[in-house]
Amino acid sequence: MKFFVSALSVFGLLALANASPVSELEGRSGTHLTQAEAEARLIPNNIHASSSGGCTTRSNPTCTSYEGILSGTVDGVITLKKASGVSYLTITGGTEVGHASGTYSHYNGYKVDVAHQTGLDNYIHSAFTRIANRGDGYPQWQAPSGNLYCDEGTHWDITYY
Repeated sequence: MKFFVSALSVFGLLALANASPVSELEGRSGTHLTQAEAEARLIPNNIHASSSGGCTTRSNPTCTSYEGILSGTVDGVITLKKASGVSYLTITGGTEVGHASGTYSHYNGYKVDVAHQTGLDNYIHSAFTRIANRGDGYPQWQAPSGNLYCDEGTHWDITYY
């Protein structure tokens, strides 16, 4: 019995040692969704996409795509809309190409761009903590959850961890 438990412990440790950091991050932020899965959750909550190209193709930078967005990001946007008391939200940037890269990127499903509106802006300014400007000079607010809300002038660049 001792050997069996020890063997299980060793195999468990090996599995943890070989676990991919991306898998661990994804596990905390949910699972990647398809365009249709994300829309099925966002649209009933009056959250819609808008793009200069009028499309949702991930490989086109003029589109606003949800393909590959994390379920935690979708949940975060829905929570933001409800908590802010606004009647709708407009997502202007999702997982389409053309955004900066990195682990917590748009393309990897952690970020969305959301259009400014007075009620949303007021909520973010009052409910979250103003922190240091981002490296590029844009002002940021941080939620108690750690999520970041960066005012990029024309929209909010939001990172859901």
